[in-house]
Amino acid sequence: MGMHPLDQDVASAVVIGASGGIGAAMADLLEASGRFATVRRLSRSMTGLNLEDEESIATAAARVAGAGAPTLIFVATGVLHHGETPERSFRTMTADHLLRDYRVNTVGPALVAKHFLPLLPRDRRAVFATLSARVGSISDNRLGGWHSYRASKAALNMIVRNLAIEMARSHPQTIVAGLHPGTVNTGLSEPFQRGVAAAKLFSPAVSAEHLLGVLDGLNPADSGGVFAWDGARIPG
Repeated sequence: MGMHPLDQDVASAVVIGASGGIGAAMADLLEASGRFATVRRLSRSMTGLNLEDEESIATAAARVAGAGAPTLIFVATGVLHHGETPERSFRTMTADHLLRDYRVNTVGPALVAKHFLPLLPRDRRAVFATLSARVGSISDNRLGGWHSYRASKAALNMIVRNLAIEMARSHPQTIVAGLHPGTVNTGLSEPFQRGVAAAKLFSPAVSAEHLLGVLDGLNPADSGGVFAWDGARIPG
């Protein structure tokens, strides 16, 4: 993949989920880099953007639109536990757990795309990236379990592919991508870090550096793919 830095003709970046570990680190990194005139930080706690409330997403997009076209939209949201332990067997599946993960991990980013993708410029390179997960790969699933989380991330990966196909018609230089950050030392992964080698447990700051490097290396031909922190494409 050739290098196409994000700082070419860039006006602003938007980080959604900027109060979380990876989101905050990405916003910090983008600001420190000096590559963007403006970095907008959006989250439920900071600005009232609630992924389960489409009106709040539309309101946030309208505010961003008033400040000019962003060329990077980074969605750093997701849920894994918070009262619902990932299922190790189909016998523990519940409708509430399945629907909760779909609402946050799939529907939320999809609605963000609905309202934020139209803000991207048509005449230059732009990126819409959302955090996904390797366990969302159907062909790479060898262990089973984690039904709600796996299925919601697999569905998100399909949304990413669909968005890429549609955006290619109107915004041929736009890249839509899913990103697998690896195991990051945040509250989301904390209960599941046992057995993870120290070299593979990333701080949020290191994870943000990895992910930004991946985005810098993507071309429009890569749009619709899901990529790991090291740049490897994750199979569908």
